[in-house]
Amino acid sequence: MKNMKEKKLNITQVQEIEILRRIVEITNSELDLKLVLGEIVNVVDNMVKADSVFIYLFDEKKKRLVLLASKTPHRKELGEVNLKIGEGITGWVAKENKPVVIKNKAYQDSRFKNFDVLPEDKYEAFLSVPIVYKGACIGVINVQHKKPHEYATNTVSLISIIAKQIGGVIENARLYEEREKKSLQFDSLIRVSQSITSQGYLNEILNLIVVVTAKMLNSKICSIMLLDQKGDELVIKATQSLSEEYKKKPNIKVNTSLSGEVVKTKKPIVIYDVRDEKKYYYRDLAVKENLTSMLSVPMVVRDKAIGIINIYTKEPHSFTQEEIDILQMVANQAAIAVENTKLIEEALKVKEALETRKMVERAKGILMRDAKMNEDEAYRMINRKSMDTCKPMREIAEAIILASNMKK
Repeated sequence: MKNMKEKKLNITQVQEIEILRRIVEITNSELDLKLVLGEIVNVVDNMVKADSVFIYLFDEKKKRLVLLASKTPHRKELGEVNLKIGEGITGWVAKENKPVVIKNKAYQDSRFKNFDVLPEDKYEAFLSVPIVYKGACIGVINVQHKKPHEYATNTVSLISIIAKQIGGVIENARLYEEREKKSLQFDSLIRVSQSITSQGYLNEILNLIVVVTAKMLNSKICSIMLLDQKGDELVIKATQSLSEEYKKKPNIKVNTSLSGEVVKTKKPIVIYDVRDEKKYYYRDLAVKENLTSMLSVPMVVRDKAIGIINIYTKEPHSFTQEEIDILQMVANQAAIAVENTKLIEEALKVKEALETRKMVERAKGILMRDAKMNEDEAYRMINRKSMDTCKPMREIAEAIILASNMKK
């Protein structure tokens, strides 16, 4: 019997060594955060054969614990299920920086919180362990069983060791992810800035901006709307959406719409779910196109709003102040692009008018010389010919000059 016990102990030690070896591999890897958390879930699950393994991480911006990894496929819930520090067993573990071990009827614990969006969230046994980095709790690992389960002391200890070991790699992965995000944003903003100084047509510039912005902020739809000449309506000028129905949606009235409020106040508006927002005009279209959260910011140049940029997400999303600031920066740059294009167009019109005037003056001189007309008669003839033929006066003047040159 003694040999059998020793053999059982040796197997357990071998398993522990293998688990810790795998954790060391993870901590030494350069995996991104999603892969890191997925590997940790796999390691814990293989060790305890749980019905559920969740990992929550503390989000500094939201000041909440956010569900970021799960054994079961909770794709819609990942990143959206969150709770305050101290809320539920998970929140209690994060606040106290202590593990909780419940072998049965965990749902009866006074600290337990049920999430309706997680259908499997009714368990008998519950093990919750803090993820620690530099002495502070940065997240929580939850292990759950649908039937009563006795969590062995060495199992709890091993998961606690794992939670401490992975704290550093999680923080490194988050820093890496943040750097990659910043890099993408920086590159995207450079592309937007470059578009402003380009000689391309306005439509091409605006289309480039919406494509780059949608990618940068991971939005399903990004659109630019500009005020019409009267300033009464907003008109879609660019979008990367493939939906013809969205592209062809009617103009939006400034005085009776949320988008109009953005123009009038020159301040961003955030809507968590446009499908539930009564002031949002196109709720039916939002449902059909699967649009949920919206961020709308004004395009401001010289302290005047000339339009808006809207982004929509597929899933409910709480826009951070950083995301709002980035989109506002893009919007203001886009406004400069529009203003620059208008100035160029105005300059071209002035140049065209001067060239036309020169041509008409030459043509008048030819008529005055060859047809013996006075200046007024020559001008009226060119103007009458323009009206009769529905051709610009410049074209009539060019024809007179050409005919004169051919006679020489």
